[in-house]
Order: sequence, then structure tokens, then C-alpha cells
Amino acid sequence: MNRTEFGPDFVFGTATAAYQIEGAWQEDGKGESIWDRFSHTRGKIENNQTGDVACDHYHRFESDLVILKSLGIQHYRFSISWSRIFPEGRGRVEQRGVDFYKRLIAACAARGITPWVTLFHWDLPQALEDKGGWPARDTLDAFLEYVDFCTRTFSEIKNWMILNEPMVFTGGGYLIGVHAPGKRSPSKFFAAAHHAALAQAEGGRITRANCPGAQVGSTYSMTHAEAWSFAPRHQAARDRFDAVINRLFLDPACGRGYPWDTVPSLKKIQKHMKSGDDAKLKCDFDFIGIQNYTRDVVRRSILMPYVWARPVSAKKRRVPETEMGWEVYPQGIYELLRKFGSYPEIKKIYVTENGAAFPDQVQDGRVHDEKRIAFLRAYIGEVIRAKRDGSPVHGYFVWSFLDNFEWAFGYRPRFGLVHVDYETQVRIPKDSALFYRDLIAGKDV
Repeated sequence: MNRTEFGPDFVFGTATAAYQIEGAWQEDGKGESIWDRFSHTRGKIENNQTGDVACDHYHRFESDLVILKSLGIQHYRFSISWSRIFPEGRGRVEQRGVDFYKRLIAACAARGITPWVTLFHWDLPQALEDKGGWPARDTLDAFLEYVDFCTRTFSEIKNWMILNEPMVFTGGGYLIGVHAPGKRSPSKFFAAAHHAALAQAEGGRITRANCPGAQVGSTYSMTHAEAWSFAPRHQAARDRFDAVINRLFLDPACGRGYPWDTVPSLKKIQKHMKSGDDAKLKCDFDFIGIQNYTRDVVRRSILMPYVWARPVSAKKRRVPETEMGWEVYPQGIYELLRKFGSYPEIKKIYVTENGAAFPDQVQDGRVHDEKRIAFLRAYIGEVIRAKRDGSPVHGYFVWSFLDNFEWAFGYRPRFGLVHVDYETQVRIPKDSALFYRDLIAGKDV
């Protein structure tokens, strides 16, 4: 595999998120976020770990960018912490938070690194959650004020993503409770989903108005879904699973509406819709971000209300898996890129996250992560195959740049191209980072 196969304009980058790497959770006037509160609630995170320090990127971003540049990675996706800008979610601006992101953006520019900025990567200000969170319409209004401020203040940014994986933060946060804020309420989920769908579209329009000439998009967690068998009940379960996991937020943005023809229970969203909302759901994005790690083989399950479908674990199917228990299935990313690349409403696709966690070990100052290299080589190979076959895929971002706080799993899973010793904060580029460096440099890998 060689970079020339992708074309001269194909983007190779890597990605992070504010809460997972910044630390400095109470410094320089930053307000509490739902992940600060959730991680400080005993029993919510493996080993009761928190993102209080994480990778200390808030203080170490300059040296981290030196590593990024040394690897030849010219595109860096990161997110802005909402509560670092607006400690109470709206109203008072914390200038020290604004200045931090100005320094980060300037440091990228000084090294020839292009920022790709995500406006919301799950860390809702706790002050807004205390007033109802995403299930409350007022949070949508606060979000749009935040978007307007950020896109006017950092108008030099040329690549914006409005939301990161809305299905995950609404479903995980308000339906099954495994993510912050840890609620379990179908009604709250349906309300949160609708407000997030409005947020991505309305936020997209604000961003385009404030940053003419910038690329504006949003990102979606997606998994290639297949049925357990050819039995109609499993085929139907696969279709419902796909509608909820992959299309619940993408289809409205494309002007196709919510997929309640496939999943009638989604009509419960209507309770939370106001007059005119239908028209507001659509946004003519410049691109979408697809984030894929695995595939799911799905069977009908009466134990899963609303969707009536459940994935069968990789372990039960005895297939190769990562430390997360996710199947290694490179063809899945090809299928997703071909499927959603066929949407006439989608102009460009970027793979904004793809990667794998494996139990890395430091040996003589090196990390020989052969399994990650094999994973990346196989998945990137499927990305170029999709591009050759007509999918409008224009870039690929490895998740993640650094080992980091992996949400409810704490620090156990390591996804990074760069190993982080959380005690000393020493960084070691893994062999996979060198593989990625060589690919970007145009070497055969």
C-alpha cells in the first residue's frame, strides 16, 4: 500500500477529544462538565478513574504537537471543551479558556498542522445538565449560542464538526446510562435525540454563516450490521438495528426524516417536536464523518425494547477481536463507505475515527504493537478500495493520537499511536505511529 493510491488531496490525520486528554479539569476558571461529575461518582468508571489529569494535554500541547509534526501528521482533530469557554453553559465567557484554544490553534499553524475542530464531544456543562440536559429544549438554545461564539471567535478554522456521535451520547447518556450523565429514561432519550438532531443542523447553518469557505460537517458512529441468519426475524432485526445505530441522526440531516418507517417506536420523538422542526432537521453539510471500529451480527431479541434486536458478541462467534471485545472486520468499513457514499445528499466522507485497543507493553523503550499495525493496514486498505469503487471518501483519521481516558473504561484500553505513561506523562511513539508516518511519507507499507 502506498499513499499515491489515495490521490494527492487525500487527508491523513489523527484525532482526540478534550475530556479524554486535556486534564486541568478545574484550572483557569473551567466549569464542571457531566463527565467530571460522572467520573467522580463512585462505581461509574473502571477503577474509579477520572479525567482530572488524563494526558495533561492542557499543559503539554506544545510538546505533543512536536511529536505530531515529527510523525508527518498534518491534520489534527480535537474538540473544544464547552465548559472551558462557558463555565455555566451560557452567559459568562471565561477568557482564559478562549485563550487556551487560541494558543493551541496558533501552535498548530506554526507547525503546518491543520486543525479539524469538533464543537461537542460529549462534555456537556454540568450546569446545563442540572437544568435538564439534552432532553431540555433550552440546552439546544444554549448550544447554538456556544456554536455562534466559537465559530466567530475561531473563524480561522477551516474544518468544523458540529457533534461527535450523537447516537452514543444520547443513547449511552439518557437511555442505557453507561455514559454521562447516567440516566435511564426512554422519554429523556427521545427528547435528547430530537434536540441533538436539531443541534447538528442548526449548528451547521450558524457555522457556515460565521465561517464562509470552511468545510462544515458532523460525525456519526457506525457499525456494519449483518443478520445472524437468513431468517426473516433476524433480517428485520438487522434493519431496525441499522436504522437506530447508523441512520437515526444522519437521515434527518440529509432531509430524509427520522427512520420510523423501519422502527415505528421512533415516532415517540414526535412528542418533542415543535411546529417547523421538520424543516430545521436538514442541513446541507459539506461532509459527514464516519467513525467505525467493528461490525455487529444481529439477531432478534425480545429483551431489547423498541429495537427488538441484539448483537451477538465476537467472543460467542469466535472471531478475532480487540481488547474492547469488538470484532476485527475490515470489510465493514468498506460496506459503510459504499452504502452511505451512495446517498446523493452526501458530498464528501471522511473517516473521522478508526482504530483499535490492544494490551500494549513497553519493552526497552519501544512499543511493538504488531496487532494495531495489522488492523490499520487492513482497514486503510478497505478505505482505498471503497474510494476506488466510487465512494466519495476524502480522508482518514486514526483514533487516537495519544492513549487516553476511554470513558467508562478508564485508562485500561489503549487506542493511541503514542503510548502515555500516566504516572510520568512520558510519551513513546509506538511502532504503529512509525507505520503511519511511513504511509504518510509515501513509503510502501
